[in-house]
Amino acid sequence: MTRIGLLSDTHAYWDEKYLEYFKPCDEIWHAGDIGSLEVAERLAAFRPLRAVYGNIDGQDIRRRFPQVNRFTVDGAEILMKHIGGYPGKYDPSIVGSLMTRPPKLFISGHSHILKVKYDKTLDMLHINPGAAGMSGFHKVRTLVRFAIDQGVFKDLEVIELVG
Repeated sequence: MTRIGLLSDTHAYWDEKYLEYFKPCDEIWHAGDIGSLEVAERLAAFRPLRAVYGNIDGQDIRRRFPQVNRFTVDGAEILMKHIGGYPGKYDPSIVGSLMTRPPKLFISGHSHILKVKYDKTLDMLHINPGAAGMSGFHKVRTLVRFAIDQGVFKDLEVIELVG
């Protein structure tokens, strides 16, 4: 079993609570708009980090992380892209990849809106962890934790960051 801490849209904001809530996690995944290399480095120093760059990320982050990241963890194929849309309204930039070879889990960020939705058509879970930073219109900052156990997703938790 692999425990995942998932966040997005930090926009260069650092909160020590990231480490507090991700302490039980084996890996941290960031769905883009990291905002600064320092945030990425602090996360990566704490746990192995998988990430994609977002539309606000500069060349330093774009050199380190891909725009699209497809990987397998504990028997589940994952596809992550910052601007990805959601079931029923995927972004045109990723819809071809999703339709051709759907992963078990598609992760996106960008909207600052927490959303966990199952796509019955593609037999795929979609997670947008919302926004963990301070920049944007969102009123509540959120993180997501979940586990992958031999290709099965379980124990999903939404964490609201207060303060």
